[in-house]
Amino acid sequence: MINESALLESKHLRDSVLERTAVLDRVKALSLLPDGMHVTTAMVAAYFGVGRKAIESLVLDHRDELTANGYRVLAGTELTSFKEVSGIQSRSRSLALYPRRAVLNIAMLLRDSEVARQVRVYLLDMEYLARTQPVENPAPAEVTSLDNRIDQRITHILGKTVVPMFNALIETSGEHSRELIALRAGVQRIERRLHQHHARLQRLEGVRDDRPAVGVMAAMDAMHGRTFEHHIAKLLRRDGCTNVVVQGGHGDRGVDIIALTADGRRLVVQCKRFAPYLSITSPEVQKFIGSAKVLYGADVALYVATCPFTPEALHIAAEAGITAVHRGVLEEWSAGEPLKVLE
Repeated sequence: MINESALLESKHLRDSVLERTAVLDRVKALSLLPDGMHVTTAMVAAYFGVGRKAIESLVLDHRDELTANGYRVLAGTELTSFKEVSGIQSRSRSLALYPRRAVLNIAMLLRDSEVARQVRVYLLDMEYLARTQPVENPAPAEVTSLDNRIDQRITHILGKTVVPMFNALIETSGEHSRELIALRAGVQRIERRLHQHHARLQRLEGVRDDRPAVGVMAAMDAMHGRTFEHHIAKLLRRDGCTNVVVQGGHGDRGVDIIALTADGRRLVVQCKRFAPYLSITSPEVQKFIGSAKVLYGADVALYVATCPFTPEALHIAAEAGITAVHRGVLEEWSAGEPLKVLE
């Protein structure tokens, strides 16, 4: 697995990922000149949030590498022709131009920039995904273990046989109906606990690693909104939730997923797949509070986003009992760490 320090130090590794220029816009929108192909030194500095001198110094140290990736300086008649074709207004006698490939090259060389660091992280994630795609002739599906079959059989008997039997007895027994109702509730609690226990065993027995799951967020950032909602629904089922319904779309009244937690609490979820440089703001959280608490009467409400929350949005969510699942928590959850509010 390529690490960030190796990417900073090795030209060979940088060359191996230079085609992935789309990652630039995943982290931050890259403004281009009117020709739609190039940016200037000032524009590169603005993108990475550093001073112009930092870019000029980096170009001085790595000019050959950047030139090989499209960096060039126009002057004289070449500059005049470029101004006429592109429509750029500039009075300078020379103009440094960087295509997207050269900007990506700078991201892999620039150390003191958070934007550059985020670009490198995305590159590592995308490289990991490319190297770990399933190959042909996948291994046969794992045979369900004996313990899993026993758990599933007990759950089936409780849900399909014992509970209906109690229902029938309650209808025909007036004298002991209260005791039977209490017994039925106890059986249903056991059934839910078995679902929860089974989900936890699957998480514990699955392949785990102490490091963060590289590629998890890159995969989610590449999803369409609907696919992302179904991914969150899958995580809920993994953690023991039942009756999970993805209802995002027109008429959802501000809630994308409804479900029951493993212990029977009513759960609603709002899903937002935003770029990582954006933030969930307080008005968005306030809108969700109204839907979750008033329209749906939820016991548990999750606001899941692929980006951070503003401090005010986090404060409002905490006051209203909304669980803010921001980018960092979402990565851990997707990697196998359960959400405490669901336990």
